[in-house]
Formats: sequence, structure tokens, C-alpha cells
Amino acid sequence: MSKPVCVIVGIGPGNGAAFARRFARDGYAVALLARQLAASQELAAGLPDARAWPCDVGDAVSVQRTFDAIRGELGDPEVVIYNAGSGAFGSFDDVTAADFEAAWRVNALGGFLVAKQVVPAMKRAGRGNLVFVGATASRRGAARTAAFAPAKAAQRSLAESLAKHLGPAGIHVSLIVIDGVVDLPRTRQRMPDKPDDFFVQPDDVAATAAFLVQQPRSAWTFELEARPFGETW
Repeated sequence: MSKPVCVIVGIGPGNGAAFARRFARDGYAVALLARQLAASQELAAGLPDARAWPCDVGDAVSVQRTFDAIRGELGDPEVVIYNAGSGAFGSFDDVTAADFEAAWRVNALGGFLVAKQVVPAMKRAGRGNLVFVGATASRRGAARTAAFAPAKAAQRSLAESLAKHLGPAGIHVSLIVIDGVVDLPRTRQRMPDKPDDFFVQPDDVAATAAFLVQQPRSAWTFELEARPFGETW
């Protein structure tokens, strides 16, 4: 396939779907990765040169199998958007060791495993982009983020280490820190009284990612914050 390949890891109704639409529009063949195929297959069917694969990012065998398939069908990825992220929210008394480990596997280990799959080809090409989608939890451990914040902090540290190591090889690693509530059906349902401009709009986050992958090498950004204009910070 002649189109450059963009892999979006973590497809859902918000940012993941917005990344897929934006990069397809920008001329990429897009690979959509999620644990379950139903939503990603439906999304892929409406986009040109899009494919959907099931992938458990916390499982090395699953990641290897998925990227083997991507390379076989689409080619080596030039852009990877690592949007996989989950975690249990609750006080230290409420969360379990399993919650802690599960959050770390999705947010940090998965990013490591995915990078292992794509970095060698990017090094050979002398170019590439890895964009991690992070959160302000990576910078502070609030009372109810005992399982989530450490996982996001590990993800941020991984991204920073990769950026410093891979930059000289021509590979741009960046992090979008989302500070706000993403506009999703479930968040609207939970916060019915909030105005539209309270929410982070997924299409605007996707535009931010598109900007990052087009930056000239003389002025690369590592960390970029995305928050609604009215968000307290």
C-alpha cells in the first residue's frame, strides 16, 4: 500500500474515533486497535484504507501478533497514536492490587510493547512519530487515583525516555496531556448541566495530534497540554 500507515491504539467513541477520522482524512492508511472488534470494525468500514484488529496491549503475544498482521497488510507504521488508557478510580482503601496492575499494563507496559514493535523500522527509515495520550494524573496523585495516577506517571516517564533516546534517530515522541473531561455520551449523561465548552472535544485533540506529527525537526514539542479554555489549573 502506498499510503503512510498510522496505528491508533485504543479505539472508542471519543478520542480514538476522532484520531481515526482525522488521520484517514490526512491521507493515512489507518490500523484501529481495540480489545473488542465491534466498534472499531464499524468505524473502519466508513473510512478509506482502514483495518481493525483486536489487541490486548498488556499481552506481549497479542501485540506481536497484531503488528505482524499490520506489517503484512498495510506496511510499517510511520505514526502511532497510543490512546489506550484505563484505570479504576477509588481511594487506596477501595482499589485492589489487581486494579493497580491492570492500569499499569494498559497505560505503561502496553506503550512499551507497542514501541518495541515499531521503533526498529522507524530507525531504519530515519523518521517516525509516537504520540502518547496522557493525563494530568501523571503529575499528581489525587486521593482517588491510587491505581490510575502511578500508571499514567509511568507512561509519561516512558514517553520522555523514548523521546530523549529516539530523537537523534529522527523519531519524534510526544505526549498530549489531557486536562479536562472528554466529551462522550457517558460523560454528558453524568454531567447533564455542563455547557458544551466545559468538555474537551475529541476532534480538537485529534487536530493537536495531527499538528504534532507535522512539526519540523528544529522545533519538536515533547509535552503539550490540552484543556478547555475555562478549565481551572
